[in-house]
Amino acid sequence: MQAKKRYLALLSAGTCLVLLFYVGGLQFRASRNHSRRDGHSRNGLQKIPDNPWPRFPDTLHPFTHWEQGESEDYNSQVSPRHKRDANSSVYKGKKCRMESCFDYTLCKRNGFKVYTYPQQKGDKISESYQNILSAIEGSRFYTSDPSQACLFVLSLDTLDRDQLSPQYVHNLKSKVQNLHLWNNGRNHLIFNLYSGTWPDYTEDVGFDIGQAMLAKASISTENFRPNFDVSIPLFSKDHPRTGGEKGFLRFNTIPPIRKYMLVFKGKRYLTGIGSDTRNALYHVHNGEDVVLLTTCKHGKDWQKHKDSRCDKDNAEYEKYDYREMLHNATFCLVPRGRRLGSFRFLEALQAACVPVMLSNGWELPFSEVIDWNQAAVIGDERLLLQIPSTVRSIHQDKILALRQQTQFLWEAYFSSVEKIVLTTLEIIQDRIFKHISRNSLMWNKHPGGLFVLPQYSSCLGDFPYYYSNLGVKSPSKFTAVIHAVTPLVSQSQPILKLLVAVAKSQYCHQIIVLWNCDKPLPAKHRWPATAVPVIVIEGESKVMSSRFLPYDNIATDAVLSLDEDTVLSTTEFLHYIDRNTPKRADCSRLDCYYFVERFAEWFTEYRRSCGEIGPIGMNGKMFKTRVGAGKS
Repeated sequence: MQAKKRYLALLSAGTCLVLLFYVGGLQFRASRNHSRRDGHSRNGLQKIPDNPWPRFPDTLHPFTHWEQGESEDYNSQVSPRHKRDANSSVYKGKKCRMESCFDYTLCKRNGFKVYTYPQQKGDKISESYQNILSAIEGSRFYTSDPSQACLFVLSLDTLDRDQLSPQYVHNLKSKVQNLHLWNNGRNHLIFNLYSGTWPDYTEDVGFDIGQAMLAKASISTENFRPNFDVSIPLFSKDHPRTGGEKGFLRFNTIPPIRKYMLVFKGKRYLTGIGSDTRNALYHVHNGEDVVLLTTCKHGKDWQKHKDSRCDKDNAEYEKYDYREMLHNATFCLVPRGRRLGSFRFLEALQAACVPVMLSNGWELPFSEVIDWNQAAVIGDERLLLQIPSTVRSIHQDKILALRQQTQFLWEAYFSSVEKIVLTTLEIIQDRIFKHISRNSLMWNKHPGGLFVLPQYSSCLGDFPYYYSNLGVKSPSKFTAVIHAVTPLVSQSQPILKLLVAVAKSQYCHQIIVLWNCDKPLPAKHRWPATAVPVIVIEGESKVMSSRFLPYDNIATDAVLSLDEDTVLSTTEFLHYIDRNTPKRADCSRLDCYYFVERFAEWFTEYRRSCGEIGPIGMNGKMFKTRVGAGKS
């Protein structure tokens, strides 16, 4: 019996060994075959993988455009090669940052200098791109010597990369690669307003940008490279090169609610990307205080795609004037179009109509430095039906603050091509020289980042604009600078009377006479005796602008700039304005007059309501009545 058990145990063990050998042998042969295929691949034969590369874990996704998986029609019409080329051009250099794709040594030698390539004969350049180049070449950053440059800008027009556009530049890829300073795009800045084309409008600019930075409109947060690219606004070809119109806000009404609460007037896309949001606007349009108008009449084939609502929408669209709506609306809807950006954005800013952003995934212009929560309402396309109730719930004080900030941002950064370009360059310069860069307050408060040079100081306390933000009391004294161009031949000359009048002010710290006359300086005894020091400086250049130079003798924040023939009996009123509204009184005599005249009207009514004084008298040049004397 025991022997039978031993035989059965041996038989079972043998069977197990046979099975193990059989299974192991199969795996061993498979491994040998796999190794043999590897060997063939190494010897030049084609290797056929079991699964196509790349393979991504479940938590990661391949680098494909977000629209690609949603449009079966698009997938069936566009070749895989086209998709691959488009995606590679968009995502190449995706990981570029200033630390990895920018050479700081070029900037440390000569500072922040920008070089624009010379234009080649026969190159087609649009008016908008010419304005950009002119703005750079007219700036303090420009250099004509490439060896001195820190940043390079192409003379090739890269603004419109839509292949269906007449402004599209062909063969740009080879032209860029042939530039002798290209260096794979390192330290280069590329400006772009339109990219991609129908039907998907990808962010493909049509050539390999390498390690270049993009200053791009309608850029998505997905493709935006933080602290490397710069998001710029979409602007039209009619946008002024320099100067530009001021904002349309002339006065703030209390309460701040206008005729319309929320408005929009624009195209409705019947098919394709960007159509979803605009096609749904009719759900919240009430024809009273929420007026959202769309039209199907655009493009050549719109009638082929018209739906049952087109006729009604087109008729309603024609009833309203866009400008009238814009200037009489509290909020302006800014939905995405074919691309993320829209002309409606800058139009709303200028009109002091608070933008309501409805473009998911859009990296807002200059978002690196501008706090858009202070000037706009950031909505969500998926919550369109909640937009009316959301804007109605915003307090009137908040609406006033938003409206005022739209005007500041428009005039500081967006009113001209020059300001858009200079803001872009200043942002890049701040990245390079972080130790003397502007902070958020400098960018988002008056007078703005373009007028506050960190090279002067990076300390907020050194700028009088920020005293109120810092809780610092403004100094109570000013320096009078009098520009003299007439010889002193009589004791009855206006300049001597002006000296006596200014010196009587209790706020006057000192008087500086800038002698720009061709005659020699008068003797000391010719000047009247005053209670404050009078310093006479002989101008070197003898030009009008020399009165605005920061002379070492000026030790006060407030400077009263006067001509020698100014008739002035007191300066208290202007200094009172400067101490209480320092953001508004930093101007010359003629510039200030309009503002002070309006301010005087308001100030008179204010004082009357307090039961204090009567009207303020003014002559054609300056202030005549003593107002606020002895008060801070």
